[in-house]
Amino acid sequence: MPVAIVTGSDSGIGKATAVQLARDGFDLGITWHRDEDGAAETAAEVRSHGRRAEVRQLDLAQLPGAADMIDELAAALGGLDVLVNNSGTSSVTPLEELTDEDWELQWQLSVLGPMRLMRAAAPKMAERGYGRIVNVASSAGKRPSSTNMAYAVGKAAQLSLSRAFADLYAAKGVLVNAVTPGPVETGLWMAPGGLADQAAERRGVSREEALDAQRSRVPIGRYATAEEIASVVVFLCSERASYVAGAAWSADGGVVQVII
Repeated sequence: MPVAIVTGSDSGIGKATAVQLARDGFDLGITWHRDEDGAAETAAEVRSHGRRAEVRQLDLAQLPGAADMIDELAAALGGLDVLVNNSGTSSVTPLEELTDEDWELQWQLSVLGPMRLMRAAAPKMAERGYGRIVNVASSAGKRPSSTNMAYAVGKAAQLSLSRAFADLYAAKGVLVNAVTPGPVETGLWMAPGGLADQAAERRGVSREEALDAQRSRVPIGRYATAEEIASVVVFLCSERASYVAGAAWSADGGVVQVII
């Protein structure tokens, strides 16, 4: 059976991606950083579709031994066909308040962490002549946002990283792509203390006013659901995307209004 590892699959886009892959017949490696209960819920839902699930804790900002984690999960599940780098976080923090530690965190989450996982997974996929890697980036990587410049710069670098790996591995059967979501109705935005509450506090407006202001910037006029973004990720993991490599696939409701 095909095997996928999805980082940050304890909630949001990662959870939705893991569940959709399970529906498509994949066994899942599920990783979590803070929400162990959320990871257990994802695993239970994966198993409800008759698929196997292995759960591990993974902190991309602190774990240089990512290859060991990839090898461990692949061994437990009997191989690795798909890797989805989804872990990440952000905050509403203006440039003058961003610390060196904030910049370092985003570099670890968006660049070094995914690079370590791809560096571990891609050669093994290439040996078998097949693999799919999808990096969940952000529309902020295409159109930098002042909401959190460290996050935007990290995501721009992640897109470059994705393209570089795509160039190296496409001829070996390993297709590497990225997805760039806009605002998504997940805990990152909607949970108490999340981006909506942070934006409201910064601007001196209500939570709903902050959400309305964000929606007004999206041509479609609303936030995405996690399932909508996951559908794009899962497509790029599938045989239906067999001629797609090095793409930065926009799934942002039209936020980035250029064709790139």
